[in-house]
Amino acid sequence: MIVFDLICPDEHVFEAWFSSSAAYEEQRKADAVACPTCGSREIGKALMAPSLGASVGQERRSDDKAKQQTAHQAVRQALQKLQETVQKNCDYVGPQFPEEARKIFYGEADQRNIYGEASLEEAEDLVEEGIDVQAIPWIAPEN
Repeated sequence: MIVFDLICPDEHVFEAWFSSSAAYEEQRKADAVACPTCGSREIGKALMAPSLGASVGQERRSDDKAKQQTAHQAVRQALQKLQETVQKNCDYVGPQFPEEARKIFYGEADQRNIYGEASLEEAEDLVEEGIDVQAIPWIAPEN
C-alpha cells in the first residue's frame, strides 16, 4: 500500500491509499478519484513530507503502542475500581437479576442496590418496563 497527499484545483488537500503508484494513475485517469470536500475529479499529487526511514517509523509505532498500553491499563484500572464499588455497595443476585429488579421496582421487595447477570433481551425488557438498568463490562481479576 502507498499513501499520497492529493490536491484538487480548489486546493483541498486530502490523503488517499492505493495498492501502487500505477493503481493511483489508473484510477485518476478513469476519474475514479474525487476530492472529498468539493467532489472535483481534477486531482493531482500534493507535496509530501519525505520518508525519514524505518527507525523513525519504528520509534513512532513503539510510542503508539506504549500509549495504547497506557490507555488500556487506565481503562482496566477504572473498570476494576467500578467493580469494587459495585461489589461493596450492592447485593449480588446472580442470574435472578431480572426477577429481583422487577420485585424491587414494583414494591414486592425492599429497595436496595443489586447487580447480577441478564441477557441483552432481558435487559431490554427491563428498560421497556421503565426499570433503570446499566450494563457494566465485568472483567476477571488479574492473576
